[in-house]
Amino acid sequence: MKRLLLLTALVTFATYSQADARIKVKGRGDKMNFDPESISVEFRPSFDLMTRKCVKCHTMERTVIAIQTGRAPITGQPFDKQAVKAYGIKMLRKPNSEMNKPEIRELVLLMNYLLEENKK
Repeated sequence: MKRLLLLTALVTFATYSQADARIKVKGRGDKMNFDPESISVEFRPSFDLMTRKCVKCHTMERTVIAIQTGRAPITGQPFDKQAVKAYGIKMLRKPNSEMNKPEIRELVLLMNYLLEENKK
């Protein structure tokens, strides 16, 4: 009886934690992306910018995994606000990124928002 009760509690908690995700994700593999409906209206223009600019060099899957896990998928390094800022500077310096300072700032703010929402 105790095992059944424990199993029921575990299933309930697992289901609850998945249903409580703030930023939802759509698709799998190369098609993985954040669900635009789960992103705050104030960050939608930044999200549109991210889906246009960031996919020039890599899929959105890389960004989604980094936000969800807190680790950069290629290097395994921590992906936090400090790392987001460092990646922003790195992208600004890349000649083929075609991104300027205001765009980088928008994207850094968006990813910081996504990191905070993922913690909830």
